Amino acid sequence: MDGALENKIAIVTGGAQGLGEAVCRRLAREGADVVVADVNRKGAEQVAADITADTGRRAIAIEVDVSNEPQVEALMQRTIEEFGRLDILVSNAGILIAGPVIEFPAEDWRAVMNVNLFGYFLCARHAARVMKEQHSGVIIQVNSKSGKKGSYRNSAYAATKFGGIGLTQSLALELAEYGVRVNAVCPGNLLDSPLWVDSLYAQYSQRWGITEEEVRQKYIDQVPLGRGCTYDDVANVIVFLASDQASYMTGQAINVTGGQEMG
Repeated sequence: MDGALENKIAIVTGGAQGLGEAVCRRLAREGADVVVADVNRKGAEQVAADITADTGRRAIAIEVDVSNEPQVEALMQRTIEEFGRLDILVSNAGILIAGPVIEFPAEDWRAVMNVNLFGYFLCARHAARVMKEQHSGVIIQVNSKSGKKGSYRNSAYAATKFGGIGLTQSLALELAEYGVRVNAVCPGNLLDSPLWVDSLYAQYSQRWGITEEEVRQKYIDQVPLGRGCTYDDVANVIVFLASDQASYMTGQAINVTGGQEMG
């Protein structure tokens, strides 16, 4: 889909690392100018500089805590000042804190809600105000397979993702008359991501008394297509949903799970 997003203006929250960084880079390769929005200013600045050097597209970094409404509002205002409009919002920023519900600290539950669900609401709200006036725009939430099926000892995260799909559908209904589309992407396990490589494999290996490679294989065995999800798998769907090729799609939550979740 080379050039599918030529001269579009995109914001990606959580864009300084991992999947968010990969999405920023991919949108730029498809022709978009990109706002790399992240609480990690230094990381966002590096990603923005790399994008401009690699693709020639304009890219700027903006520090933002998506759960802080004045900062989110400032993000949108700065984007309009720099680029004149907003065509694409990818709401990707998120955190994961897991644990048994009986022992789960209330403050940790609230933290997950604040970033994953309240943060999505704030970003979508302020993006929608811009897009409504334009009578055009696309909002895409990076959700999860945990938004389709409960997640063992991961109740806070799953609750935010289920809520995110409900919010996506509601926004799609509300904004359709203004030509604004709203969809979600639900990735499977990103088994080569820093979260897994630097943290989860070791945690599960210790918990289950098996090797890290056995942990990886355990998760691969759950996927009908026989591999983990990659950044490219997710970015491919995001580019499609952001493009005119998806002009008749809104209110959808698209699984990118290798068949692990269907429907």
